[in-house]
Parts: sequence; C-alpha cells; structure tokens
Amino acid sequence: MTRTQHELLQAATPSARALPESGIVEVFNYGRTREGLIPLWAGEGDTPTPALICDAAAAALKDGATFYTYQRGMPPIRQALADYFAGLYQRAFTPDEFFLTCGGMQAIQMAVQLIVGDGDEVVVPSPAWPNFHGAILSRGGRIREVDMRFGNDGWTLDLDELFAAVTPKTRALFINTPSNPTGWTASQDDLRAILAFARERGLWIIADEIYGRFYWKGELAPSLQTLREPDDRIVFVQTFSKNWAMTGWRMGWLQAPAELGQTIENMIQYNTSGVPTFHQPAGVVALSEGQSIAREQIDRAARGRDIVCSALDGREGVSFAWPDGAFYLLFKIDGVTDSLKMALQLVDEANLGLAPGAAFGQAGEGAFRLCYLRSPDQLETAMARLTGWLDKR
Repeated sequence: MTRTQHELLQAATPSARALPESGIVEVFNYGRTREGLIPLWAGEGDTPTPALICDAAAAALKDGATFYTYQRGMPPIRQALADYFAGLYQRAFTPDEFFLTCGGMQAIQMAVQLIVGDGDEVVVPSPAWPNFHGAILSRGGRIREVDMRFGNDGWTLDLDELFAAVTPKTRALFINTPSNPTGWTASQDDLRAILAFARERGLWIIADEIYGRFYWKGELAPSLQTLREPDDRIVFVQTFSKNWAMTGWRMGWLQAPAELGQTIENMIQYNTSGVPTFHQPAGVVALSEGQSIAREQIDRAARGRDIVCSALDGREGVSFAWPDGAFYLLFKIDGVTDSLKMALQLVDEANLGLAPGAAFGQAGEGAFRLCYLRSPDQLETAMARLTGWLDKR
C-alpha cells in the first residue's frame, strides 16, 4: 500500500475501517465464474421467483408505479404483513408495527441504528451470520460474543453464559432463531427466560426469526411473537427472500412498537427514502397468495436436509448434528484450522462452493456452512463431490 493509499484509508472513520471482509463473499468471488461449480455458499436456493409474484411487479411497472411513495411502505403491503402474521401466530397485529425496508439486511442495519450508539455493546451468540457483526461495528458498537457449544445434542446455547455476558454498557441481545448457520432453535422456555431477563435489565432484543417457517420439529418454530407484550423492547428483522425465493428483490421489513413509527420513518427517509414502488404489489401477492410457494420452499429444504445429512452421517472425521431449523448444515472436519483456506481449496479441487466457518466467528472455525435449499439432483452431485474429496484427504 502506498503512502497516499494509506492516508486515504486513515481518513475514513474508525467504524468503517473496522468492518471485516466477509469470508463468505471472498469465497463467492473466488469461485463464482467456475464452470460447473455447485454454489452452496450463500443463503438462497436455486429457484427463481415464481411468475405469480413477478407478474404483480410487471403489472405495477406497466401501470406507472415508478414514483416516490410512503416511506414506511404502502398501506396495502403493511396491512398484508399484519394479516400474514395474524394467520401465523393467531393473535392481532396492526399495520402500524411494520416498516418496509430494502432487504432484511437494511432491517438489521436500522434496528442497530435505532438502538446502538458509539461504544454500546450487543451480546451475540456465536457462530453467527457475519452481517450481524458488520451492522454493529458500522455504528461504532461493540460485540460481546457468547460461544455456543457443540456436543452430542448438537449446538446449544447456555443461557447463564448469555446473561453473564451483559455489562452496564449492553444495550441489546441479538437472538437469531432458527439460527444461521447452526440451525439451533430456541425453545419456548428459552425465549421466555430471555425475554424475562431483557425486561428486568431494560435491554432491547433484536429478533431475527427469518427462518421461523423452516423448522424441522413442527410447523412453526417457537417465537417471541407469541410472548411479547406491547411495551416490550423487541424489534423483529424480516425478509421476503427466503419464504418466496426473492433474494435478489432486496425487500424486507422491520417490526417494532408503533410508538417508534415517526423515528423509524425518519430513518428510512435518510437511508433509502423507501422501497421501490413497483416491488410492493409483488410483496402483497407473496404474502396473501404465496402460500404454496412458501410450502414448496420449505419442502425443498426438508428434502435437502435429508440428502446432505444422510451423506455425512457416520462418516469418520466429520462431526455435525441434524439441524432443528433454517436450511444450513454447519459441519466440522477434523484437523481443519483454516476453514477459509480450505473453502478456497474445495473450489479448486471439488468444484464446490461452501462458506468457511471462520466467517461466522471464532466458534465456527474448523467448520463449513452448506446451504441445502437446492434441487435434489444438485445436492446429490454436491455431496458426491464432497465425500469423494474427503476420501482423498
């Protein structure tokens, strides 16, 4: 790096300079142009958004829906969100709780922007999706990781350790359940204890329940939605990406107490000035008419889970637990101390793209995350490549 380059870098804010390169994106960029590579590194499937949803956006474009609109989201989509959640959780929701965002990632950024200031701490169970950390660091916040444990019962979170990580500087607990990347899913008792602790300490909970419908022990994962009261300090981050195969649309939402409405509207105005107008009718269709689409996504992931876990089950030198939720398998390979280096090696030697466990925090080192929301044929081929590569180690 030249002196000028160094000076330019130092001129950026400390919080911007602190942002780490994503190990997932590094492997993605390394292998994205490889012919025939099977990409299991990202949190998305291989199914394009169905025509039912796309047609709604196309019709909105044709009708001229290309102007500025409501910062919080258009009334029909906020009503559709309230109706959708009322159907899922059998309790009342109001449109005033929902704020449309440019993807789940912006919902996370806004949740952190709402709660975290310079020097504030957020407690995050680890391994965790690295974007949680990035959002906190970008605000000058500090992360207190609580390592989850991997044993005979799979990945577990010790609530005593979670609570012990809280200090006078702690502003929030970041609870992702079902978890990306571990598949750990909090029980209803876990959530009740976490909420009681947060209430007692006056803490916020940033709740990522994006994978709540991808639950392998029932129809719907345990949720803070069924426990919360109107005055609880909980914000939920959500997305259209997973349930309806809409990752590239970059549309999600923040759910928060309605009393924060004007504050959140202001934040949206100064961040993005709202979600594209013609996207929003597509979101309404997804929520109100996309039940079969979500069901197909869930069934596809369930089949994928069986394929990848069965392929590795009992294999010497590989350890994992069948995940309770989400659509990822985080598995460890004995002797691996640099998962990023090995993920790049897998691209070269097996034409297979996996996310390195180190990208999810130190607790993930030695492991690899595999997304199994893919076609059965592709997963069978991917697992043949992986097991063949393991046999040669």
